[in-house]
Amino acid sequence: MSTLPRLLDLFCCAGGAGAGYAAAGFEVTGVDIASRPRYPYAFVRSCALEYLSRLIGSGEIERYALIHASPPCQEGCALTQGTNRSRGWGGDHVQLIPELRVLLEASGRPFVMEQPTGTAPIRPDITLCGEMFRLGVLRHRNFELGGWSTRPPAHPRHRGPVRGWRHGEWRDGPYVAAYGSGGGKASVPEMQAAMGITWTDVREELTEAIPPAYTTWLGRAFLTARRPAAEQLTLLEGV
Repeated sequence: MSTLPRLLDLFCCAGGAGAGYAAAGFEVTGVDIASRPRYPYAFVRSCALEYLSRLIGSGEIERYALIHASPPCQEGCALTQGTNRSRGWGGDHVQLIPELRVLLEASGRPFVMEQPTGTAPIRPDITLCGEMFRLGVLRHRNFELGGWSTRPPAHPRHRGPVRGWRHGEWRDGPYVAAYGSGGGKASVPEMQAAMGITWTDVREELTEAIPPAYTTWLGRAFLTARRPAAEQLTLLEGV
């Protein structure tokens, strides 16, 4: 039986977040409404909100040290709010965050909720960027922390622009655009290399993924933040 702390990875997609937590020292279980045959850890196909509700109701949620949730982001991301909406592209998107937050808080477990920078209704307690980890993407992401906290890392100056066409002008730079297609967007091998994701070559999964380096950092920060309380408990038990 594993003695690693357990991580529940909701809306897991192909496992970018899960891989980072695994590297940080967690035993990971992913949940997604779609089949994810490339997900590299234990996997449950289910509606994430319904599954979380069942775990809370049964008390099984207590098995997990931390919950990570990356709900669908199209409703609140900067691209949808900006260029796509102004040009009439895309469709209507459901905002799951309010209902999700109610369940996460009801779980009594520490949690991380992730969204792209934009208008999504989460607290940007931590903002991470690929340049913090010397990656080939910028991919800024906000993280709301529930039941725990940590200090954000320094945000270094970007080394240049993202490669590709923007407003009719070609820009060359050290980062690739790991979203969409055409217009100089990254190829699948380029996205894999830029984000450190090798186990899937499905473009849709890669464009939705966060680099594992982000959640490796978050997972280690969580374990460090919780260590003093665990050590105090050990001392008390030894008295």
